[in-house]
Amino acid sequence: MQADVTLVDGPVRSRLLPGAPRWLLGLLVLAAVLCLIPALLRLARPGAPGPLVGVALLALLHLLLTGLLTWRAWTIGSERAVWARLALGAAVFFAAVTSAVVLHLVPATRSVAMVPLAWSGAAVFPFWYGALVRWNRHSTSTADPNDALNGFSAVLAVDALLNLTVDAGSGPLAELPGWALQAVFAQFAVSFVLLGTALTLPSLGGLGRDPRTWLLAASQGLWVVGAVSTLVTGVQGGWTPVVHPLVVVCVAVAATLRSRGSAPQPADPAAATIGAFVVILASVAILLVAALTGGPAVAVGCAALAAIGAGVRMAVNVSELAQLAATRREALTDDLTGLANRRAVLRRISELTAEGTPVALALLDVDKFKEVNDALGHAAGDDLLRQVAQRLSPALRAGDLLGRLGGDEFAVVAVLDPDGDVRAAALALGERLHEQLAEPFPVDGMFVHCSASIGVTSSTAAVRQPAQLLRRADVAMYDAKRSGRGVARYDSAVHSDSSGHLALVEQLRTALTTDELVLHHQPQLDVADSRVVGVECLLRWVHPERGLIPPAEFLPLAEVHGLMGPLTERVLQCAIAQLADWRGRGLDLRISVNLSASNLLDTGLPGRLAELLTRHAVPPASLVLEVTESVLLTDPERSLAVLAGLTALGVAVSIDDFGTGYSSLAYLRDLPVTELKLDRSFTADLCTDERTAAIIAGTVDLAHRLGLRVVAEGVEDDRTLARLHALGCDVSQGYLHSPALPAPLLERWLLDREVVPASPSR
Repeated sequence: MQADVTLVDGPVRSRLLPGAPRWLLGLLVLAAVLCLIPALLRLARPGAPGPLVGVALLALLHLLLTGLLTWRAWTIGSERAVWARLALGAAVFFAAVTSAVVLHLVPATRSVAMVPLAWSGAAVFPFWYGALVRWNRHSTSTADPNDALNGFSAVLAVDALLNLTVDAGSGPLAELPGWALQAVFAQFAVSFVLLGTALTLPSLGGLGRDPRTWLLAASQGLWVVGAVSTLVTGVQGGWTPVVHPLVVVCVAVAATLRSRGSAPQPADPAAATIGAFVVILASVAILLVAALTGGPAVAVGCAALAAIGAGVRMAVNVSELAQLAATRREALTDDLTGLANRRAVLRRISELTAEGTPVALALLDVDKFKEVNDALGHAAGDDLLRQVAQRLSPALRAGDLLGRLGGDEFAVVAVLDPDGDVRAAALALGERLHEQLAEPFPVDGMFVHCSASIGVTSSTAAVRQPAQLLRRADVAMYDAKRSGRGVARYDSAVHSDSSGHLALVEQLRTALTTDELVLHHQPQLDVADSRVVGVECLLRWVHPERGLIPPAEFLPLAEVHGLMGPLTERVLQCAIAQLADWRGRGLDLRISVNLSASNLLDTGLPGRLAELLTRHAVPPASLVLEVTESVLLTDPERSLAVLAGLTALGVAVSIDDFGTGYSSLAYLRDLPVTELKLDRSFTADLCTDERTAAIIAGTVDLAHRLGLRVVAEGVEDDRTLARLHALGCDVSQGYLHSPALPAPLLERWLLDREVVPASPSR
């Protein structure tokens, strides 16, 4: 399918399009004023000036309009189908007016000079009707909304109604010859149908964000006024010479304005079918009335032709409706989610940037989607993607387009205010989308937490191509994934050269052999008597130039570039050495170390760890290895084999962040688990959410029945600690006690407490 028109949402701003020929618009307005002068004079004094002057000025006016509409059609490619048809209509009217002037100059043809002008509306109709029905619509090859058959059928039905109901035998209309009377009826029918079509424009129904829709509707309304005046006064022309220049000015101004309003809408053959059905009913009613009252033959003929035309169109629409739906879906729709597909997203970007409209692009990658797919099956993965699509939709604003690029990647195209901070607006879009995915998803009988990594960027004068914007958003998205921030905005100073990440990786390799990588230790206290029973080791990188770099910034790089093995090896060496030093000085503590997914795929890890424990004479039970449930899903069979080798040494195993991933009681049954570590999200809500309290109480009771220790992390106030004590939790860890500290500061903290840590008995 081809998107003929794309309108852009945004604050109301009536600026002209870049490069709009203001001089041409000015000449056109001047010509319109000149047309109004003789028209108004003729209304005031029917004898002066002669009609030829007004007709000649009208020809000039439509010549200028044709030029302006042609400029619009060839300047803005995304709207070419609409404005090209409007330009053709203006050219046809110019030809009709010019013919009237030529015929008037020849004495032999002067009596029929007004015939082309009187029937010009009918000649213009197929072009302008085709433009209006394409406004903000997609077109298809099977049921083209530009097909004028529906429009002509409606015109014939209105014409038949006029012939049946208007008494042309008496009053002002009796002065008109037959051809002029039918021309007046046709003029009214054409203007009436065009006005009705304009009033159904999608943008007009959406609170009228696009002033161009109002201008086009106003132009058709003025045309109706002129036609009605002719019906009422019976004077050929009536108010038409007055309103005609105003019609032209409305269309001309609309052609020079920016577009905005809403995303393109697909053509709806069902609506066309309903319209054809209404025309058929009206035509049949007219035929029945004409048969009963002896109506004129013209009314019968027009009604019969209208019924035949509408019937043919309805038959075509009905027969091709299924084919059109399939074509549309395949061309611009993602089958799984019903969202726009990659082609539609790229087309939307191209259409908006062609106008110079600022665009924000957000690229979203669902975190942990592969784990869900592998663990729960493709059906569960598809269900998750559909739920993600439903969650993201409420975050969109009018004119935004949400699409699925493929796999677990989504994209949002949003229009930005050129007068605002486009970079801040792009970042706000990403944060708004990220918030929509905060709550867990019900998948296959369980609740799954799946956030997303989102990269955002915005178009500039130099960066307007879809491929460029996608590339930048992709770079920012991977930065968000690596850093763990969730949302990252493309920054040319940071992202334009990927060697920056490579440099950081190389510096990390160097740090593995220097003293830049250090351990900080966060104490763990017995909830019952506040004894310090252990610490968790947290890695920090003291960079010689950038200072303290948080783990979230370099650990994802280590995982991607294969450095997690050496990094964990370094942490284990330092942690066990520190543990041996403390034990030598009478501090009998447990020490906890986190393992990553790649660590659990390293079959040589148990052997190297055994050597470390032996070398430093540290009891294996003093070491706790923390793993998350999601880590075990990377390669379950291999991970469980490595974990079995580690537990065979006698080290303790802790399930970290318990309850936030893919919690399975099978882990507690099959694994030699020693400890469950409650995620801080549960601890934070413990005193405010009874459901959370019930979950923690149930978890603690289950753990104790299985002989497991329960550690709560993220404890930050006495009230939470007291509640944990009441629920029977064993160990507390958090800022209430102490942040993570270097070993010397931790030792000073222990001395300040004047408490001798007890030997861990649980």
